[in-house]
Amino acid sequence: MGGQLSAPGGGGSLPRPVNADWMSALCPRLWDVPLHHLSIPGSHDTMTYCLNKRSPISHSQSWLLQLLGKLLPCVTRPMVLKWSVTQALDVTKQLDAGVRYLDLRVAHVPEGSRRNLHFVHFVYTTALVEDTLTEISEWLERHPREVVILACRDFEGLTEELHEYLVACVRNIFGDMLCPRGEVPTLRQLWARGQQVLLSYEDERMLSRHRELWPGLPYWWADQAKPTELVRYLEHMKSCGRPGGLFVAGINLTENLEYVLVHPAGSLRKMTLPHLAYLTAWVREQSPGPGARCTNVIAGDFVGADSFISDVIRLNEKLLPC
Repeated sequence: MGGQLSAPGGGGSLPRPVNADWMSALCPRLWDVPLHHLSIPGSHDTMTYCLNKRSPISHSQSWLLQLLGKLLPCVTRPMVLKWSVTQALDVTKQLDAGVRYLDLRVAHVPEGSRRNLHFVHFVYTTALVEDTLTEISEWLERHPREVVILACRDFEGLTEELHEYLVACVRNIFGDMLCPRGEVPTLRQLWARGQQVLLSYEDERMLSRHRELWPGLPYWWADQAKPTELVRYLEHMKSCGRPGGLFVAGINLTENLEYVLVHPAGSLRKMTLPHLAYLTAWVREQSPGPGARCTNVIAGDFVGADSFISDVIRLNEKLLPC
């Protein structure tokens, strides 16, 4: 498979994206494999690279944290930000790096305009949802044989009117790129139809009204601060058997209050980076395919910090005959 070895840039320029077209570079034998049997890299909490330092604490958080954010913003907000940022690369750079599953936590910011849709993870992003979807669409136009899975979820503060507005934005921005709900397609089928976007939407009312939307993807979230416990959880989930369609195994560590108190100078980045080698070693042992213990989408934090994306892509070679 092509496009997986890093290439140095010339004259001090940044390295060229090495996985920007990895789907089209797959062995042709894999073009007829349904997407839920392929190995696909994803980013957890995709949009946290642009959290707003001046943002109020999310209204979905505890009343105590919101109160502290109002009374002691100079102390509370920097602390919350340190444990909220899960990505360093912007969405275009993530796509260039090979990410094909984007975890989009949508929220309406009450202090803003009536249709003020942002993303959220403890605090709100500077990026607007509509602008980000447009950025993704423009990237796809430049890479016509790449396919993305967009997982829209959370929907903090969204009324039914705002849900309909968001779905209308999706339809207007992506148009014929959207793959309607049905059997999970293969790359060859999507290419033949000119479709590049599977959009999962975790709201049953909208699913019943719009064929363009796919159900929310099961996400194996360990909710663990220790990498050994995270891997133990994922192995347990594998022993129970994989879901029938698209699904996500998350290798993202999660802080808890005890961990934060013991590490007052810490951050999610400092917590994650030392354990990436251990977590990517687990990734390299996985296999895609229809088997009960097979993986599909694997999502992580701080994608691009190590070989995670290429390791997930390379798992597809296990589907080829020896």
